[in-house]
Amino acid sequence: MRVAVASDHAAVSLKATLVTWLREAGYDVLDLGPATDARVDYPDYGYRLADAIASGDAERGIALCGSGIGISIAVNRNPAVRCALVSDPLAAALSREHNDANAIAMGARLIGEDMAKACITAFLDTAFAGGRHAPRVDKLGAPDFQKEPA
Repeated sequence: MRVAVASDHAAVSLKATLVTWLREAGYDVLDLGPATDARVDYPDYGYRLADAIASGDAERGIALCGSGIGISIAVNRNPAVRCALVSDPLAAALSREHNDANAIAMGARLIGEDMAKACITAFLDTAFAGGRHAPRVDKLGAPDFQKEPA
């Protein structure tokens, strides 16, 4: 499985650690930057991550910034991507099982290295349950804002 990873300057250190860890675990990792902790704008890297998933260059994505909030919003601008902001393994697993998330976001200032690894493991090891969740996930990629809720 190819996993794309992107961050902003606040999370570049955590990103480097996670990229190394993922490669050692046998994943094909697409490191989308940045390479240094020089100030960058998280939307630029969130959009890069979303494009990698939407184009098929990566199957899953990991987005990191200081809080995880800003970059998750940027990633979710692409309708082909479902990015969940997570802070624990249960949320990461449920994002896959119920929402077929193809990306997760985490905040480097809010989550430790070990918890980040646990979240990633849960995210990468959990399959989408389908079933009753599938029609809801389909709606996420094609919102109809004029339609009355069922």
